Amino acid sequence: QVQPVESGGGLVQAGDSLRLSCAAPGRTFGNYHMGWFRQAPGKEREFVAAITWGGKNTYYADFVKERFTISRDNTKNTVYLQMNSLKPEDTGVYSCAARATSSAIRPGTREEDYDYWGQGTQVTVSS
Repeated sequence: QVQPVESGGGLVQAGDSLRLSCAAPGRTFGNYHMGWFRQAPGKEREFVAAITWGGKNTYYADFVKERFTISRDNTKNTVYLQMNSLKPEDTGVYSCAARATSSAIRPGTREEDYDYWGQGTQVTVSS
């Protein structure tokens, strides 16, 4: 079992960059694929990016390709989301989630694919 905790959100201007972190302390972090989702005000939560347990494979929503990069450091039990060229429409609460490798060989892009969720961190991009 893991308990993700996100950090790194904030208020930035359009075109700026932010790096979100998601720490999941424990000795089993490497047993989980990790994903990032976001929820904008008044909208459903949506998939942003995901990474397999070892970091070999990554997956992105079309709207963040070439701008966002997901990575992980299993020695630090942390997954990152580097966000560049931010746009006002990227505003939202960003949450990370963990999916046990015992249940799937890929991270998944649906909320129901994931077993554990963090509380989220707010990202606000002003125009």
